[in-house]
Amino acid sequence: MAATPQNPAAATPRRKVSRHRGEGQWAAGHFTPLNGNEQFKKDDDGLNVRTRIETIYSKRGFDSIDPNDLRGRMRWWGLYTQRKPGIDGGKTAILEPEELDDKYFMLRVRIDGGRLTTEQLRVIGEISQEFARGTADLTDRQNVQYHWIRIEDVPEIWNRLEAVGLSTTEACGDTPRTILGSPVAGIAEDEIIDGSPAVEEIHRRFIGSKEFSNLPRKFKTAISGSPLLDVAHEINDVAFVGVEHPEHGPGFDLWVGGGLSTNPKIGVRLGAWVPLDEVPDVWAGVIGIFRDYGYRRLRTRARLKFLVADWGPEKFRQILEDEYLKRKLADGPAPAAPVERWRDHVGVHRQQDGRYYVGFAPRVGRVDGATLTKIAELAEAHGSGRVRTTVEQKMIVLDIEEGQVESLVEALEALDLTAKPSPFRRGTMACTGIEYCKLAIVETKQRGSALIDELERRIPEFDEPITININGCPNACARIQVADIGLKGQLVLNDQGEQVEGFQVHLGGALGLEAGFGRKVRGLKVTSEELPDYVERVLKRFQAEREDGERFAVWASRASEEALS
Repeated sequence: MAATPQNPAAATPRRKVSRHRGEGQWAAGHFTPLNGNEQFKKDDDGLNVRTRIETIYSKRGFDSIDPNDLRGRMRWWGLYTQRKPGIDGGKTAILEPEELDDKYFMLRVRIDGGRLTTEQLRVIGEISQEFARGTADLTDRQNVQYHWIRIEDVPEIWNRLEAVGLSTTEACGDTPRTILGSPVAGIAEDEIIDGSPAVEEIHRRFIGSKEFSNLPRKFKTAISGSPLLDVAHEINDVAFVGVEHPEHGPGFDLWVGGGLSTNPKIGVRLGAWVPLDEVPDVWAGVIGIFRDYGYRRLRTRARLKFLVADWGPEKFRQILEDEYLKRKLADGPAPAAPVERWRDHVGVHRQQDGRYYVGFAPRVGRVDGATLTKIAELAEAHGSGRVRTTVEQKMIVLDIEEGQVESLVEALEALDLTAKPSPFRRGTMACTGIEYCKLAIVETKQRGSALIDELERRIPEFDEPITININGCPNACARIQVADIGLKGQLVLNDQGEQVEGFQVHLGGALGLEAGFGRKVRGLKVTSEELPDYVERVLKRFQAEREDGERFAVWASRASEEALS
């Protein structure tokens, strides 16, 4: 057919028109599941799996578990299958899930705000010893994780946890995860505002509610009124950061859209000030936007950070105010820069009431049930029975009289839980790693502990704050992109051309008001065996080349590639 003025399209070939499916946003009317995860969530709410665990799976055993429950809905109750022993990192991305699955579980205990009583801590320790082969790791989200859990024991574990006010509800899954809170909320002398009432109210109103039990992906929250900015607010989906408003007094600055993994993004300020009693409603508005407008087509784009990046802070705030809150938020100031480099509360610190709290450092978050019960005993003997976990894999004992401080510090030291750690002990963090995690490629916990010992021996005079974060895969559970030295586990070639465990190196990441991601030097990878030599070398170069008062992250951003290799 020839082209004519009446038929101009005849001059060009016809293209097949395909209908765009959208991003699976419920607010746009896209309710049809676009992937397997969305389908199993539509088929049955993840919270409903508890009944099947209690009445069927715990009685009939592991082999009776439906696959969509096993690798999906059971996460809503804090359960992940752990890695089968003996599978090397080279097979992580090759094997099918059922080939990687062991018949045991990781179980995560939810500890909102890191707040524990010694009674609760003792129960956590007893469960570890009775049901988890002694395992109990402190995470960088203030939780405790068990391993070697049998499905037959889960109902009894729940009964014991819930008897002391703890749970595993929505500790994993596409849900509102554990709410991070300042571990010294209501305690610290320099606190701007105590955010713990908001943490408690959000938990009471929304955790375990089907209103927010089907989100596009996980949703992470941080609330702190500490001037130390001590909850990594920059990398949470929503964060409330303590500020002093010039007219309204103390309240919170609202941040949204932070997150790491393979597409890291620093959260953005909405420029809004939120009073304490309005935090739960504003939180519900933000998570409501995520539920309704969040991208559900691709799991890799389903976090809130992608929506925030596409909309920008102005549109996000407008939608929050107009559609969810039905009112305007007050404008407010940004948080002030923290005056201290360490944000983990390790050491001896005076409280508002004149007593003291003591923060101490386990090795890369690794403890065990017996140690936790001993910590509970020490806290009762020296304090009031209150302990806290932190977002840096540390712990704190509260309410210690001045005359009891030194006794507690010595008793902790005897358990290898020092309140006076070296920078390496204090600043090294590690994820679970290949020992238990199905996503991991390399070992992390033992590697991190051994690295601490080597650096303390080799550079005993080093006294600068330094963070060394070790991750077993690219997913950044140990926050590698925002560490001074971030180590992403992967397989590398050694000098003999053999494929061995190693790390891609990120240098100069940071949190705080100068938050940013570490620099990747082209081709800079080290084997696990070479790791102590490499870290020693780069830290000595930092010592030799730094300017007065210069932080490692600043030096790393300007240093030559030769100095960093």
